[in-house]
Amino acid sequence: MSRPAQFRVWRGDRESGAFVDYQTEVEDGMVVLDAVHRIQAESAGDLAVRWNCKAGKCGSCSAEINGKPSLMCMTRMADMPPEQPVTIEPMRAFPPLKDLVTDVSWNFEVKKRIKPFKPRPPDAPDGTWRVQQADVDRAQEFRKCIECFLCQDVCHVLRESHKHDQFIGPRFLVHVAALEMHPLDVEDRVPELKEAHGIGLCNITKCCTKVCPEHITITDNAIIPLKERVVDRYYDPIRRLFRRRRSV
Repeated sequence: MSRPAQFRVWRGDRESGAFVDYQTEVEDGMVVLDAVHRIQAESAGDLAVRWNCKAGKCGSCSAEINGKPSLMCMTRMADMPPEQPVTIEPMRAFPPLKDLVTDVSWNFEVKKRIKPFKPRPPDAPDGTWRVQQADVDRAQEFRKCIECFLCQDVCHVLRESHKHDQFIGPRFLVHVAALEMHPLDVEDRVPELKEAHGIGLCNITKCCTKVCPEHITITDNAIIPLKERVVDRYYDPIRRLFRRRRSV
């Protein structure tokens, strides 16, 4: 069964833009990305939208749907209020390129600044490593990230305060956590977490966790443990006392 649906789609570029109203037919089982493709086919052939797998695994079709950062391919039209227009706009935390496409290249530059994996020497006679399955499982959750950058978009430090030069955002705190909690990694990233990566700017509202399409427990399992490492090293009173005595 089909029904008419109203859409308000942001059209524009880096310089300016505005919402444009469209109407198209939607059918049972359609997602927002299907409707956008139908609008392209019927009335807006030059509408720019980024997408790839249409299965919620590539992270390409990130946008804001009725004000919520979401994947268009995973947002069902059946869940949209039928009496209201569906508003679709690009992610606000990044510069718009054209229509629904944003420039997310900043994220890839951030990743280059994070210290890479550094394995400890092999601990077995045959030149291999021995690890516990529990340690592997702890970091495995973070590797589900599809880099849709919805968590970056919803983060108020980036979205509203625009502190892109001071804060790497939840996606890359997850990346740091995956490295820091790896049972074989011996690199020290705690000083960078405190200063260059700006972990102190996160006030753990858990908004990033709520929008993650892979259901990664970003705040509780990644950010808070990293904050604890910074606090233990730099703000624990007993450790500060020992450091002061060693420096005398």
